[in-house]
Amino acid sequence: MQRYLMPESFLIEHIDRLLTSFSSLVGRDLILRDGNIEEQTRTLFHTPRVIVSHGIEDDPILNYGNKAALYLWEMTWDEFVQTPSRKTAEPIDRAEREQLLKRTRNNGYIDDYSGIRISKTGKRFKIDRAIVWNISDAHGTYCGQAAAFNTWQFIPPQVQSDGNINIQ
Repeated sequence: MQRYLMPESFLIEHIDRLLTSFSSLVGRDLILRDGNIEEQTRTLFHTPRVIVSHGIEDDPILNYGNKAALYLWEMTWDEFVQTPSRKTAEPIDRAEREQLLKRTRNNGYIDDYSGIRISKTGKRFKIDRAIVWNISDAHGTYCGQAAAFNTWQFIPPQVQSDGNINIQ
């Protein structure tokens, strides 16, 4: 079994923005905000709910994934935080993903997203009832977006009439 390590360096400030933005927009806490921010960072990393975020680059790069996200996307931390977030969706689903991000950017958050995603090895899975929200700093400057979801289901590969397996 692969062991996932959480780098501590940049995370403290980012996690504080992520958690504070969620609370401000959604009106409840994503996790219990007991203890200091270092403890909250560890709690978020180990929560069974999938938590991901990306930055504000032209082609946004993932900048956080908790243990559940790393497991689901079958990536190490280093792989995850170098991945353009668009690559978490199949090419056919990327236009839908762009609409989701635009709607979130305009509304602050959404709590009704469902869609198909793909892991590094090609495993497809459907996520349901994801919350997607904008991340801002203490001055209200936009810093990226995050998503959280509890519900996903792997999609079995389709067997073609020639006996080959189609994973897309």
